[in-house]
This record gives sequence, structure tokens and C-alpha cells, in this order.
Amino acid sequence: MERTGASNHDFDGGLNTLICQEDLYDEEHPPYQNKQQDNKLKDTHLTIADTENIANELNKLQETYKTAIETMNGANKELDSEKSRQAQTNWELEHQTRRKDDYEKQINTITRDIESMRLHLPLISNGCRHCPPGWILMNFMCYYFPFSDTGGVKTWQKARDFCQTYGGDLIVIDSKDKENSTVNYLRNHIDHSKPLSGFWIGLRDLQNDGIWKWLDGTVLVEGYWDDNEPNNVNSDNCAALNPSENFFKAWKDVFCGVMMKWICEKAPTSMN
Repeated sequence: MERTGASNHDFDGGLNTLICQEDLYDEEHPPYQNKQQDNKLKDTHLTIADTENIANELNKLQETYKTAIETMNGANKELDSEKSRQAQTNWELEHQTRRKDDYEKQINTITRDIESMRLHLPLISNGCRHCPPGWILMNFMCYYFPFSDTGGVKTWQKARDFCQTYGGDLIVIDSKDKENSTVNYLRNHIDHSKPLSGFWIGLRDLQNDGIWKWLDGTVLVEGYWDDNEPNNVNSDNCAALNPSENFFKAWKDVFCGVMMKWICEKAPTSMN
């Protein structure tokens, strides 16, 4: 029984002690946690100066954003303008390219016309010079090309006899320019719908020893032979010109007795 009484007394005294401590904290000494909460409330409180600073910063950001937008719009306008200028430049380039191509075509046409007229103009030197009927004046010389079927075909020797009848001989082609002009003239006047045939020229290998000579006895220096020509297969070899597109490969080795067309050459006669 005594233990029980003592135990109750101790419990009451402890409860009173707890109550007194709480009252003491509330009235005189607040706990440390309450001080920290007050400090936080004081720290988050904005003054008028703070709101003005924030407003100023916001205005600055808005001005910066506005300036950036204006700059971007200006750059876009410049880009559009540059694209427009570039398009016009491309159009002009295309236009000038077409003009250049047209000029080149005109130049080529005029050059051919001049060459054609020059071939038919009489040579004026110490009086007028002319060619026999049916002959043409080209490079200050008269030439005969038997294009028509009525002219027929001849052996190399018969063709030479024909030329000599008119005071000339078979053509001697001793330069690249002469070879080029002769082949071009043939190509511009032959009938391309018919089989391509050769024309006798004044060159032959009389001894069949591989030494080709012109009619005046001059040894050939530069020839314009086709591939695998001359082949020197025959005992009597004469040269014929084939009007091929590549004038560097226009000659062939033919038996002199073959019937072919020919080209005559002679100096024009003077008329004072």
C-alpha cells in the first residue's frame, strides 16, 4: 500500500512540473524554432524598393526582347532582298549565256558565208584573174570537182589527162590548211545520200617501194592517211582522198586502174 501512494505522488508532481515548463516557455522564453520562423518571414518580405527594382529589370528585358525582334525582322528583310538580287543575277546570267550562244552561232554562220564568198571571188592582182567554166577559185587557185554524174569516173591516169587538157594537173596537197579546206569543200557539196567515194589526187608510189611522191617529183613529207594506210598491196599504187569528217585520216592507197572521181588544180589566168 505504501508503494502505491508514493507512486501517485510522484506522478502528480511530474505532471505539475511539465505544465509549469510549458507556461514558462510561452510567456518568457520562446523555443528556438519560433525565432527561425520569424526570421524567415522577415526575409521574404518585399520592400517598395525591391518591387521597383524588379519592375525596372522587367522593363529592361522587354526592351531587349523588342530590340532583338526588330533586329531579327531587319535581318529577314535583308535576306529576302538578297534572295531577290540573287534571283535577278541568275536570270541575267542565263540571259547573257543565251546571247553568247546566239553570237557564236552567228559568228560561225558569217564565217562560213565569208569563206564561201571568198572561194567565188576573183583574184585581183595585176588585173582580173578567172577560172575556166565549171572550175572554182579557192585559195588563189582554180579547182575542178566532178560532182555531177555526167562527169563520170576515170582511172588515175585518165583523170590526170583530163586535168592537163585544161592546163592543170591533179591536186597537190602539201599543207594541213589545204587538206582541211579541200576536205571541207567536198563534204559541203557531195551528195551524202550516196555511197562515199574517193577522189584521185596527184600522189603515187610509182616504184612500189613505199616512197610516195607528188607529180613534180617531191617526196611526201606529211601524209593524212586513214588507219592501216598506205598498205602497198598493189603493184601500182595511187592516192585517193576520201572526204571523211576527220581530215587527218582522209587518204587511202588505191590501185591506179580503179575508176574514181578526181580533183584538178591549176593557176587562174589573167585578164588585163
